[in-house]
Amino acid sequence: MLATLTLHLRLPLCTSLKDKRGQIKPFMSRLHREFNVSVAEMDLHDKWDEAVIVCAMVGNDAAFLQSALQTVAKWAEANWRDGDVWDSKIEMGL
Repeated sequence: MLATLTLHLRLPLCTSLKDKRGQIKPFMSRLHREFNVSVAEMDLHDKWDEAVIVCAMVGNDAAFLQSALQTVAKWAEANWRDGDVWDSKIEMGL
């Protein structure tokens, strides 16, 4: 079973794509390190002030995956200091 967490981030102080990457990349690395999830920027690549990143986990227990990604979402909201987490969504698939 595959579970994904989509985070829509706002970066109000970014002035360039280079600046955006400098803020997003360390955050994604920390998510990977802290929670052992796969992380990638998936949308809004050309917008300076927004980003969509997705965290993915694979396992055989849907309840565990749901709980683990809820923990990741709460951590992300508490630790994303470069702006706001506008939205987060967990999806389960096969």
